[in-house]
Amino acid sequence: MRRRRLSAQSESSPTSLLLSGRVPMVTLIQTLAVAEYLSFSRAADALGVSQSSVSTRIRVLERDLGVVLFNRNTRGVRLTEAGRHFVDQVENAMGILDHAIQAAGMQARGEDGALRVGVHALMVGCFLDRLLERFHDEHPGICLHITEGTARDAQFMMREGKLDISFMLGSHEISDLNSRVIWRDRLMVALPQGHPLALQPNVEWRQLAEETFLIRHGGAGPQLHDLIIARAAGKWLTPAIVRVDAGRSALFSMIAAGHGVSLFVEENVSASTTNIAFLPIRDEPEAIAFSVVWSPSNRDPALMKLLTLATALPKYLP
Repeated sequence: MRRRRLSAQSESSPTSLLLSGRVPMVTLIQTLAVAEYLSFSRAADALGVSQSSVSTRIRVLERDLGVVLFNRNTRGVRLTEAGRHFVDQVENAMGILDHAIQAAGMQARGEDGALRVGVHALMVGCFLDRLLERFHDEHPGICLHITEGTARDAQFMMREGKLDISFMLGSHEISDLNSRVIWRDRLMVALPQGHPLALQPNVEWRQLAEETFLIRHGGAGPQLHDLIIARAAGKWLTPAIVRVDAGRSALFSMIAAGHGVSLFVEENVSASTTNIAFLPIRDEPEAIAFSVVWSPSNRDPALMKLLTLATALPKYLP
């Protein structure tokens, strides 16, 4: 019995009546106008239609609903209790429809929605941090979900539809994904302050051949690991490389304590990092590239906006 009553209520709700085509949208708009002005003539004037049209439509609506919405007398028009309840529901339904239409339009224009962003690392003040902050300022309706991980993990996640875009260390040629280099930065080696090389203005790769490199498992760690091996290949013994499961702060502490050296790009060098010297590597062939990677099948307008900003922003940042 209760289920039957609920079904009947659902079928006679403003939204159901509207979707079924039993009540035209114009009838609901005219009903709201009469409820606002409490006058058929003033509602008609406001809508630019005839009073008879408004009166006829509302009479038909009342007949279909089986209720009287307005008490009519010589002193004017008043909502009945049923009418007040119906008008409240119509206003709520109109608000929901209006929000849905606006949200759909904003999403189609890339002004609303969410983007799942993969990063190799994210430090306050770095290029990537400034890029995402600028994007949020320009498109506050788009929520950014940030995931930090390796380039390999990010590629798998994009293929599985779990990431929309990823920022990676290095340049990439990936057969099924688009890639574009968007900025470059100078490579630096981090040494403990008391290291014999720490007072030099710069170092060469051969001077680091006997060092122990501390490289993170996550983030850009795998690519830095491969870079160290590539620079030593055929020239000198490959340095010892220790993979550490640690965040950047813990890694800085390990370097400062003398457990080894590591690699960073210049923008990640913190002036407040104590007991660590950061030196450029003089014979590093060129600045390290950073790329943005995305799926060619993903045509999300919000993604296109982030790609546009990522490509343009390096020209305007120091």
